[in-house]
Amino acid sequence: MKLFSETLNTSIIKPISVLDIPNTGENYVSIDLSETNTVLDQVDVSSSEKFSQYIESYLTSNKADVAFGGYLEPRNIYKRSLHFNREDNLTERNIHLGIDLWYSAGTAVLAALDGEVHSFKNNTNYGDYGPTIILKHQVAGIEFYTLYGHLSLESITSITVGEKVKQGQSIGSLGTPGVNGDYPPHLHFQIIKDLQGYVGDYPGVCNIRDLEFYKMNCPDPNILLKLFEK
Repeated sequence: MKLFSETLNTSIIKPISVLDIPNTGENYVSIDLSETNTVLDQVDVSSSEKFSQYIESYLTSNKADVAFGGYLEPRNIYKRSLHFNREDNLTERNIHLGIDLWYSAGTAVLAALDGEVHSFKNNTNYGDYGPTIILKHQVAGIEFYTLYGHLSLESITSITVGEKVKQGQSIGSLGTPGVNGDYPPHLHFQIIKDLQGYVGDYPGVCNIRDLEFYKMNCPDPNILLKLFEK
């Protein structure tokens, strides 16, 4: 599986956009939503309104349009939902497996690469993805998938399984808190090698016990986005 991430990293040279907001190099800013960020102790992240105010304030203070980050970030924001916390600390799912890009609802979401629609679904558990699209791709003979979560309902009303998509094509738009799992508007973008039989869904958060598997199966999306310096 190491070969998979290395192949993507060497095959994809230029940064890829998954939001229709051009990256000037200054208007995208990283954000820390980890459990170690004590600033979040003062934010009621169980309220999408209060959480949205925090994101908007962060963007304003950093003079940025889009806030991004979160791969393998342990987060407390999932504690509000039983969807992530059903048993004990070992099975609590709080480690984020994608990159989030925080921006306004209605913003167009773009296909990362040429491919086809594998599946789509409205994942309606509280704190879940809401409307979700999964695309299937091939690069250097390797088949894999990209997942786009927290979309608008309109995003999944006019697409079909098997539909071909081109890199940079609009495949949907960011949803509002009322449909996106009750979060501030954002895109959850994730790379997946093996979907393990999932359709229109795949875990975007894992527990510490399963972390090593998911690190291999869901490599850092920055391989494609190239938002962070390596």
